[in-house]
Amino acid sequence: MDYGRLIDEAMHNIVKKALLLVAEHGLPGDHHFYISFLTEAPGVMIGEDLKKKYPDEMTIVVQHQYWDLEIEEDRFSVVLSFDNVKQNLTIPFHSITSFADPSVRFGLQFRRSGSEEEVEDGDEGTKPPAPTSGKGSKSKAKSKAKETSNSNNVVTLDSFRKK
Repeated sequence: MDYGRLIDEAMHNIVKKALLLVAEHGLPGDHHFYISFLTEAPGVMIGEDLKKKYPDEMTIVVQHQYWDLEIEEDRFSVVLSFDNVKQNLTIPFHSITSFADPSVRFGLQFRRSGSEEEVEDGDEGTKPPAPTSGKGSKSKAKSKAKETSNSNNVVTLDSFRKK
């Protein structure tokens, strides 16, 4: 099971819900969003001038001057002004690398797609060792726990229980 991916999906859902609230009701109080995304990610649609200026990653601010904020299942689009020229941006949620609302000191950091820390489907790493029975001397239990700890950072609690 890829918990990292599940966490990213949940965090993308938070971003989506926040944007839906803003699309329906506007930004309340001092709230504003900084959204960073990968400009070369599949589905990202921005002007060529912005792609040249931000070839890898771009951060936008949704605060006072934004128009036509629309949220779909897997992406959102918004019109922002760059050098007094309005441009439509379409940003898939999977391309987002960070989301922040500084007014309430809230922020989310996403894993980059294809990063080394991302686990492939079906690759769950090594299996944890079977629990030990706790029989034998204390030093043997401690050394067994230490071996387990060094091999894959899983320590069975039975190793430390007194009999």
